[in-house]
Amino acid sequence: MKNKQNPNKTPITGGITKGFRIFATVVIIVTLMLNFGLTVFAEDDPLAVVNNLSDFIFGLIRAIGIIMLGFGIVQVGMSIGSHDASQRANGFLVLGGGILITFSKEIISIVTG
Repeated sequence: MKNKQNPNKTPITGGITKGFRIFATVVIIVTLMLNFGLTVFAEDDPLAVVNNLSDFIFGLIRAIGIIMLGFGIVQVGMSIGSHDASQRANGFLVLGGGILITFSKEIISIVTG
């Protein structure tokens, strides 16, 4: 029996679709078993794990601060060239924010003692 929309295409029978469903189910089950069956290695000291995570997060924050510092320097340089006072003020604000974000870990350690 030919398909009504495309007469050259043969229809898919029930056995093929059932086989494909079984195949897809097996592939999903195997994938989930491999993904959730990972071995987790924990450190002896849980505080060391928290400190490593803290260092990683503060490293990301420092990278964002350095990017802001560079953008602020470019903005101040462009404002000096165009004699635009509002752009210069915004450039100095971004520059100051970049400095605060870059040195946030050191500032927090000084404040907390």
